[in-house]
Amino acid sequence: MHVVTPDLVAELCGLSLGLLLAAAGVGFILWLFGWKTHRFWVVLLTTVAAGVYGLQEGNTFKTPPLVAALLLAIAAGVLALALVRLLAFWAGGVSGLLLIQAATPTLDQPLVVFIVSGLVSLLLFRWFLMALTSFAGAALMCYAGLALLNWQGMLDAVAWTEQSVGLLNWICGLTALMGFMMQFLLHRRWVRPVAEDEVEDEG
Repeated sequence: MHVVTPDLVAELCGLSLGLLLAAAGVGFILWLFGWKTHRFWVVLLTTVAAGVYGLQEGNTFKTPPLVAALLLAIAAGVLALALVRLLAFWAGGVSGLLLIQAATPTLDQPLVVFIVSGLVSLLLFRWFLMALTSFAGAALMCYAGLALLNWQGMLDAVAWTEQSVGLLNWICGLTALMGFMMQFLLHRRWVRPVAEDEVEDEG
């Protein structure tokens, strides 16, 4: 399993400096504040995905693509928070499949792994989203960091990625673990004042 792939690094190296810095910033926000901002990201991604689907498939439904994109984006944005646990189930199932295939490729039970992983992600919804957003943020920062080093001429990012797949996996994994711990500590810090205020109000 390759978290950082040379092909995608090569694509990112063609982006402008502003876009690379924006990608690094988004990755940092996901890494540190993923749980706090997860509603925003769910609504944004669902709305964009529905809009893109509407543009591509509008003619299939005998609707002008722009109208289909607008209507689907609005509907998806309104329904996104209601569907967040369904999305968490799907994301947990896919993540479980990828992890099991990487750990035990001989285990050929995709349906069982998908459903069990999805149910576990629902039972541990908060922790799962913290882990997922910290991992996504770590991967995005790693990609953006490599592309920025390549843009500055400090590193041949594509060649180095091909030679250092294992090292990059470890870097992303450890960074994601740090992000999860940071999100957990920040969540406790945010929750504690609220709990104290409620106790004072009851007193």
